[in-house]
Amino acid sequence: MNSRRFHLFSRPACQLTTRPAVLACFLAAVVMLASLTGSNVFAQNGKNLLRTIHGTVVDSSEAPVKSCVVYLKNLRTSDVNTRISDDSGLFRFTGLDPNADYQINAQGPKMCSDSRTVSSFDTRTDVDLTLKLNRNKCK
Repeated sequence: MNSRRFHLFSRPACQLTTRPAVLACFLAAVVMLASLTGSNVFAQNGKNLLRTIHGTVVDSSEAPVKSCVVYLKNLRTSDVNTRISDDSGLFRFTGLDPNADYQINAQGPKMCSDSRTVSSFDTRTDVDLTLKLNRNKCK
């Protein structure tokens, strides 16, 4: 009988004896890691495609309104996030799924804005909106 039997696990998958072997193992590990962690939130060149929606809440005279509640609803999951506009009327929602549609509106002390929709077909990753308080009755 042949004393040198082949065993499936008798040799390591990567033998690190030469520089090309080390490089090949490193590249194989990188490719495997990239295939395991790839998702639809990353595009070519490693750009992050998570969406940001930000803007300003203003009154009918275009003056910024502070301390308004800004509602952002994910229309796919029905999750609602809120932010309070700052002293300059600014608000910001970050880390949003680019594959979801969003509905956004603002509510001030006595007035509300109309609802705006940001579609998943809108490819911008940075969406700037102005929410104008113009209705006395809030839904």
